[in-house]
Amino acid sequence: MGINYDKLMALDVAEREFSYGEREAMLYALGVGFGADPMNRAELPFVYEKKLKVMPTLATVVAWDDEPALQTGLNFLQVVHGEQRISLKRPFPAAAVILSKVKVLAAYDKGPGRGAILLLETTLREKKSGEVLAVMVSTVFARADGGFGGPAGSGPAPHTLPTRAPDKSLDLSTRPDQALIYALSGDRNPLHRDPDVAAAAGFPKPILHGLCTYGHAIRAVVTTMLDHDPDGIREIEGRFSAPVYPGETIRTEMWRDGGVISFRCFVTERNLLVINNGKVVVTS
Repeated sequence: MGINYDKLMALDVAEREFSYGEREAMLYALGVGFGADPMNRAELPFVYEKKLKVMPTLATVVAWDDEPALQTGLNFLQVVHGEQRISLKRPFPAAAVILSKVKVLAAYDKGPGRGAILLLETTLREKKSGEVLAVMVSTVFARADGGFGGPAGSGPAPHTLPTRAPDKSLDLSTRPDQALIYALSGDRNPLHRDPDVAAAAGFPKPILHGLCTYGHAIRAVVTTMLDHDPDGIREIEGRFSAPVYPGETIRTEMWRDGGVISFRCFVTERNLLVINNGKVVVTS
């Protein structure tokens, strides 16, 4: 169908209601690797309702909804998740009824054969109070949709990592069935579960969800730099650069400069950069 720029920028997606509870918070934590060692007492609160701790990246799945993206006219066989930004107004709650509003912030035309870049904003509000809980901006690279006549541009500049050696790093293994667990939190794209679909897309086997890798990275930050306390996180951003296969090991390298924690992630088995230009902003 292709992109109609004027129609896309005028798109008005109705606000939709979602609800979630402790079960979903714990399932998400399992999906990004918490609880692999049931005797790890520091991680147990993320997967056990006794004094439950909530990962801020839970915000990316509690209102999972493919419908707004389908209204953009993109060729989804050629769409890649480029970047993810999250702004949190306070610690993300363990249970809530929320209202989700999606809108298109921008659409940039890279030219015929070069693709398009879309910025999609999702605002999550608590229904009862009307309070904004989180605002997320996803950068989508539509490889087959360039040349639609929109403005040139590339979206927000990525965070610049420090040039010194990392202050800390952490290797976290993913499970061979990690994508199957993570999919239960919302994103059921068969690319991540069906070997035949993965092969048709050019992969030897299903790949891990990009946002699952993202969750593993923030798990590493919370574990290593924040003493297992995620409540001070207010901003997160990162750029996806390559897929991970379930069962591989993700090494997260981290730097701390005051309230800013920078990070990037490699797959150790292939020495491949999979998330770059990462940033977490925490309250002092």
